[in-house]
Amino acid sequence: MIIRGEARACPLEWLDQFCMRNFTNSADFDDTLPVAAGKVEASYRLHPERFAVRPRRVAHAAGKGEGQPLLVQVTRD
Repeated sequence: MIIRGEARACPLEWLDQFCMRNFTNSADFDDTLPVAAGKVEASYRLHPERFAVRPRRVAHAAGKGEGQPLLVQVTRD
């Protein structure tokens, strides 16, 4: 997550919320597992670009990000 130009690992609690199918209503998120702050194991079906959009929208709607716009940067290990 990038907030006010500062990169931070996305909190595990946020990742857990993003990856729950009941929350996202998307089958792509069925095979995701948050493993630590800023880290998710995901299936090959979930494209990094698509994953980056969802947490940003959800966090913004939930008032996360200290009232500032959020950016999500996704990288592969």
